[in-house]
Amino acid sequence: MLDLRVSTSSSWVEVVLDNFDEFLLDHAACERKASANAISLVTHYPDRRELVRVMIELAREELDHFQRVYRFIEERGLILTRDRKDPYLRGLLAQIQSGREQYFLDRLLVAGIAEARGRERFGLIATALAKCENEPGLSHFYSDLSRSEARHSDLFIDLAETYFAHAEVSARLGELLEHEARVLSGLPISPALH
Repeated sequence: MLDLRVSTSSSWVEVVLDNFDEFLLDHAACERKASANAISLVTHYPDRRELVRVMIELAREELDHFQRVYRFIEERGLILTRDRKDPYLRGLLAQIQSGREQYFLDRLLVAGIAEARGRERFGLIATALAKCENEPGLSHFYSDLSRSEARHSDLFIDLAETYFAHAEVSARLGELLEHEARVLSGLPISPALH
């Protein structure tokens, strides 16, 4: 599991709980994008057999998560919204280097970091919702998602180490984790996953 450099504040959890419908809509968009990202990696790197195999499974799992979130959205009478630009991910993606191999490594590492942040935040939501008697299904759902995000984070780091030397992965991962901390610290708190 990745060692994120900064922790999410309790204020973020309060904002999410106070605006949970808005959070659910953002969460659904994130799951759609995660599935699309996995397919995008397959499209860009069809010659990397291990990557293709793993990303197909990941895309299916992320799409299943989207479907599960959508059920909660329907139950609440909400309607999906258009995707918005995610300032957190845009900030992380701004650090991706050019060059086929460096770009590939950075995409894997950025995805791993985003999944690690999701693990942390879904875990915080699960804990907070466990205290709400009227939301037992949501608490279990977010607890399950937190565990999934941890696996996904490890998956991306393991893939990076399949294609690159451990020392290179470790050094670049450290740089990107420091950058992620700066990006996250500079964002306003909102009822969004990132």
